[in-house]
Amino acid sequence: MPPRDVRRLTVPELRRLSADIRGFIIDAVGKNGGHLAANLGSVELTLALHHEFDIPRDALIFDVGHQAYTHKLITGRHAAFSRLRHIDGCSGFPCPGESPADTGVSGHAGVAVSLARGIASGRKKSGDASRVIAVIGDGSLTNGITFEGLTSGRDSAKKLIVVLNDNKMSISRNVGGISRCLNRIISGNFYNRLRNMLREFSRPRRRLYSLLTRLDDAAKSLLLPPGLLFQELGFRYFGPVDGHDIEGLLAILRRIRKLDGPIFLHVLTRKGCGCGFAEKDPSRYHGVSGFDPVTGKVPPSSGTFSAAFGECLLRQAEKDERIEAVSAAMIDGTGLRRFAQDYPTRCHDVGIAEEHAVIFSCGLAIAGRKPVCALYSTFAQRAFDCIYHDAVLGRLPVVFALDRAGIVEDGPTHHGIYDLGFLTTLPGLVIMAPRNFDALGKMLDFALKQSGPTVLRYPRGGEGKRAAQTGCAPLVPGKAEIIRQGNGPVIWALGAEAETALETAEILREKAGLECCVVDPRFVKPFDADMARSCSGRHVIVIEDHAAAGGLGQLLFSHIPRDGVHLRLEFGWPDEIIGHGKIPELRTRYRMTPACIAEDILENLP
Repeated sequence: MPPRDVRRLTVPELRRLSADIRGFIIDAVGKNGGHLAANLGSVELTLALHHEFDIPRDALIFDVGHQAYTHKLITGRHAAFSRLRHIDGCSGFPCPGESPADTGVSGHAGVAVSLARGIASGRKKSGDASRVIAVIGDGSLTNGITFEGLTSGRDSAKKLIVVLNDNKMSISRNVGGISRCLNRIISGNFYNRLRNMLREFSRPRRRLYSLLTRLDDAAKSLLLPPGLLFQELGFRYFGPVDGHDIEGLLAILRRIRKLDGPIFLHVLTRKGCGCGFAEKDPSRYHGVSGFDPVTGKVPPSSGTFSAAFGECLLRQAEKDERIEAVSAAMIDGTGLRRFAQDYPTRCHDVGIAEEHAVIFSCGLAIAGRKPVCALYSTFAQRAFDCIYHDAVLGRLPVVFALDRAGIVEDGPTHHGIYDLGFLTTLPGLVIMAPRNFDALGKMLDFALKQSGPTVLRYPRGGEGKRAAQTGCAPLVPGKAEIIRQGNGPVIWALGAEAETALETAEILREKAGLECCVVDPRFVKPFDADMARSCSGRHVIVIEDHAAAGGLGQLLFSHIPRDGVHLRLEFGWPDEIIGHGKIPELRTRYRMTPACIAEDILENLP
């Protein structure tokens, strides 16, 4: 349904459309995986915005972008949505290359207000009177960039509307002072009861009713501390309003679209609304790989590196009370749920604030604690300066556990394939990549004994059967491990790509009688230069779930003379934007499967 058709719908028709959209989202996410609970909570709000504003002429920016499914469905992507997160299907996040209705890239928290302010400022200079709407929420108010955008002045933002989709949650339940401040509005009904009583009394008396309406904002300043906060930042504050009352949403949006801004609209929603199992357990159904749309049953998954990390950290914490865990709104995603339950005073969820998470961890280290800061690789990019400035320069014993390292289904905003490119430039930072759960446990134990900062990077999935059988030899700083002997080509495989390398070696043995040697570097930094030089005069292949630029291959071949390698092949992600898609689809497209790698090796052997 085109946006212009949504603008013609009546309230009953919008309610029916809301129900239809919820059913479609549940079916599509159940089949393909994706973000369920946040999208179910934002259906009416999105429809109301499309009904009252001329989108995309009025720019609509979602922050975080995983609440934009309804927007996608009513802007011409209904057919593609049935193959959500497939290569030939719909992206799970706003993507300007996918549709002109998507204004800007929106995959990380905190960007919407600043982006909207910039657009509003630029449009003002060109005489464009269209509105710019930033929908924030899902913990975005705990992100420092959001406050940088909120405090940057009002002169250039008369056409700016910020909508807070407040569901009391980010991924897990929201934390911090802002959350408590907002919750005082939600839990305290005094203001809303008083306002409704006065309005009913004054409605027949037009002049009095008009006066009370004009005094509404002033009353909020007196009775609602968060309203006062946003008004002190230069916004006209409205709300809180029920985000599932489509008629009420249309009324308030119709009112504020006639006013000069900047305007801040506070909307209350329920994550998972309209779906019993998602509303009951929104954390579990935040992001899922798939489920039964009727029962909500999630297929059992084999062990993951995230779960193994959580178990290893628990065992370490039992032995050492100084160990503390830090996460930026990813307690569940990083495998820390049990740790948080068993050691609540030693587990810190700092909200969507990666920079704060890193510096807070450094503070714990200065105070004599042993912090383990668990972040997704893609979000660690935002804290690069903090890792350098606070951990590396301070030589502080902080362990950084980078989950989701490598390619993921959600696409370019979430791929964890650039971390080594910036982390290997930092002096004194130890970087390790485990190939299996045994190696992960030994590396975590090693990292907790270091006097300086250490990084562990591992993928979202689990260990491969072949890689698991190789165990892990005792760690020696900066020393690689040969996990398959052979006098043929030498395959260097980073982390869990050892499984790919071992399977590739088997194919080469079966097809060409080649006995490949497989090397696991284990330490990306310090790097085993001696092992690298020992490969001189042989065919050398590199396999890594990282961008080829700045990855293992570049590091390895810097230690081997160019004329010292007969055949040099690198299998990493190319220097281009890697789109979204199922992992097997992406690996096939970019020839990163064992069969494709073996085929390319045989074609290039002299």
